[in-house]
Amino acid sequence: MNVFALGLNHNTAPLDLRGRFAFTPEQLPPALRGFRERVQRSGAEAALLSTCNRTELYVAAEPTGVRELVRPAIDWLAAQGGVSGADLMSHTYVEEHRAAARHAFRVASGLDSMVLGEPQILGQMKQAVREADAAGTLGTTLHQLFQRSFSVAKEVRSSTEIGSHSISMAAASVRLAAQLFEDLKDIRVLFVGAGEMIELVATHFAARTPKAMALANRTLERGEKLASRFGAQALRLADLPQCLHEYDAVISCTASSLPIIGLGAVERALKQRKHRPMFMVDLAVPRDIEPEVARLDDVYLYTVDDLSTMVQTAGEKRQAAVQQAEVIIDAGVQSFAHWLDQRASVPLIQALNRQADDWRAAELARARKLLARGEDVEAVLEALSRGLTQKMLHGALAELHASDTDQREHTAQTISRLFLRHSSRTPGSSGGR
Repeated sequence: MNVFALGLNHNTAPLDLRGRFAFTPEQLPPALRGFRERVQRSGAEAALLSTCNRTELYVAAEPTGVRELVRPAIDWLAAQGGVSGADLMSHTYVEEHRAAARHAFRVASGLDSMVLGEPQILGQMKQAVREADAAGTLGTTLHQLFQRSFSVAKEVRSSTEIGSHSISMAAASVRLAAQLFEDLKDIRVLFVGAGEMIELVATHFAARTPKAMALANRTLERGEKLASRFGAQALRLADLPQCLHEYDAVISCTASSLPIIGLGAVERALKQRKHRPMFMVDLAVPRDIEPEVARLDDVYLYTVDDLSTMVQTAGEKRQAAVQQAEVIIDAGVQSFAHWLDQRASVPLIQALNRQADDWRAAELARARKLLARGEDVEAVLEALSRGLTQKMLHGALAELHASDTDQREHTAQTISRLFLRHSSRTPGSSGGR
């Protein structure tokens, strides 16, 4: 089997294009099954990773069929986002075999993230594996690829300081708010959504003890559960337009496929606030907040792409950590490539075992018939062992006799390695005294 990764991320595609290819966890299994039907390869393995910064399709198939699958995969992914294959290709990357493994390991380790070393990607990759397994498209090869990527990521995080030289999106949001408002203790903060990212942002804001916090979610029960952890008020998402003006800072990250905070709602909120500034962070892909909101004079709107410049750190320690991580990843890639090479021999090994089982069954059947006729046991065992030996050697001897002069020496050496492994000399070689 061989593998390839097809994807687009924050380095290759703008935010709005990435938003077209965002999948919720519930959408992954049917999408994967649809992909396999589209390429008409029942044996192809597939997994989809979808985050706010990337969408990646990992595929494993027979080596001869991998390249044939790349173009259908691009066309399938383009159809998911409603764009042409040609338009998508200018924003995608395709990595194959070792390069695909290296890419997966770098992603899992946080080296390919907008936030260097960020830990959330590892959980997102594990979720992608679970959904591929549920869809029945994971398979042995991709299972190995991802399990090894998790092991590599764990070693990178425990052996290097890759995660200590970055600022998370949550921390960056608080830092930006602190630049706009004199004291975060005097502001009211609204969180929209109840996922992992909102939980992280709420944790960072709660540490600054703002005047009030509220959390709006489509499902009130889930929103109340998270809001109670931070002493925040729980709101229904439907009530958002009526109370938006009450909040100085709004941080949103939901799985909605369409914006949930529109330009009109923000304009009305600003009017009620008498144009006191509003700080807004849209961490969702696709967007939760209409991009036109950024044009309003009294709104400071930041997206995940806007935060990217804040979360990158520099310096010798960071570079040293990256170099250490790359060494660990190189070792992981070599190990996975070796495993793949070994897997290529599996069909041959299985065929040899089947052939040996057939020989054994035939000789046993013959021996049982002889014993049933009252033949001497020792004679039957002798015949059984001789029959098995002749069957095992027949192919090698026939190959040796059929080879011409130029091939015979090479064939003889191969047969010697296979059948005379404990012999110190090759038959026909001269042993000097």
